[in-house]
Amino acid sequence: MGVVSCRRMSWTDSNPTRHKRQLEWMKTSRPAVLMVTGAYYPELSGAGLQCRALVQRLRGMVDFTVLTTTADRSLPAADVQDGVGVQRVFIDPSSWWSRASAIGRFTLAFIRVWRRSSIVHLHGFSQKSILLIWLALIARKQIVIKLTSIGHDDPVSIKGRGKFAYWCFTRAAVFFAVSPRFRDLHEAAGLPLSQLRVIPNGVDLQRFYSSTNDDHNTLRQELSIPKRSPIVLFVGFFSQEKRPHLLFEAWANVERSTAPETTLLLVGATKSSYYEVDETLAKGIRNQAMDLELDGHIRFIESTDEIERFYRAADVFVLPSVREGLPNVLLEAMASGLACIATRLTNVTDSVIEDGRNGLLVPPDDVPALEHAMEQLLLSDSVLTARLGHEARRTTVARYGIDQVAESYLTAYRELLDVHECAV
Repeated sequence: MGVVSCRRMSWTDSNPTRHKRQLEWMKTSRPAVLMVTGAYYPELSGAGLQCRALVQRLRGMVDFTVLTTTADRSLPAADVQDGVGVQRVFIDPSSWWSRASAIGRFTLAFIRVWRRSSIVHLHGFSQKSILLIWLALIARKQIVIKLTSIGHDDPVSIKGRGKFAYWCFTRAAVFFAVSPRFRDLHEAAGLPLSQLRVIPNGVDLQRFYSSTNDDHNTLRQELSIPKRSPIVLFVGFFSQEKRPHLLFEAWANVERSTAPETTLLLVGATKSSYYEVDETLAKGIRNQAMDLELDGHIRFIESTDEIERFYRAADVFVLPSVREGLPNVLLEAMASGLACIATRLTNVTDSVIEDGRNGLLVPPDDVPALEHAMEQLLLSDSVLTARLGHEARRTTVARYGIDQVAESYLTAYRELLDVHECAV
């Protein structure tokens, strides 16, 4: 399995001189990595933002090139972001011809950049990943795959796509998993755990931090939200699986039955060519808000490059999703010192939040449970709200800082290169 055939040198090698040389080589080697994503800055996606964060942190220690697709014709095919070369392949999701011809254009783009890299790092697994894996095998590159979404690119889901897709998937030398749930599914698919590294998504602890009272009030003033109106925040694109409509239902019930008044702030794409975005969701929420005379207490922010400002303005963050890999937005909210409510997803959200200690967990699609959790944090127990936010920040500092996560990837890249060095 995989493309590596040479014998790996053991960390417990009995030859001290060889072991010392290995350690020195590991510290000084400079991997060359081709990052492959579905979207890259200035386009925004969870996988693309995590990819960019790694590139920014490791740029001086890893030679990066980025290969990505785009649905934005205005973006250049050849670009430089953060001092790193970016190759883009335009695909119009609404055009079958654009999707079909992308095979040739993607192949040409790969040919332009393949000599610069020894490792091909796929962020997620999609149809284009099959082509990239074939090209990487032909070019004799090491392949690593970051698993990002349960039910989409985990091994069991890929196995369900057919033997050919699964065969391509298993050519990877290493799999990176963002949460422990992937480990369960990796084992269930019959793949060796020795190939799997659980490395969570990382958060920039300097960008996302707890707000001061002055900062909090200033940001609310800029949003024209009264100081005494607590803000419930949702961040994410509008898809059925993210459940923004369920959050609205729970929030509306709380808002109509209790005081003081609150504000629901929804940040994320309501319209997009991306197949998961359901444009009817935002329209339905707006119509219901008008019918309930709550439209004055709800705000939509379509997109922003300064999401950290909305976290610092908010009081409570809610993640009502029914499917995730490891949500960046939850880590960002926790790093911002927010009390968070999240759907309990086994070995995903409950690997980050310990219910009642650094956040609250509710069952999926349970509107009454979500209502009760919001009432606790917004109306009943300010001490609990403050404590959960404080512990949430402590959790991210201890386990999810981007520098710590980037170091884990750097070690993995160097160990992969070490496989070849050991054969010399």
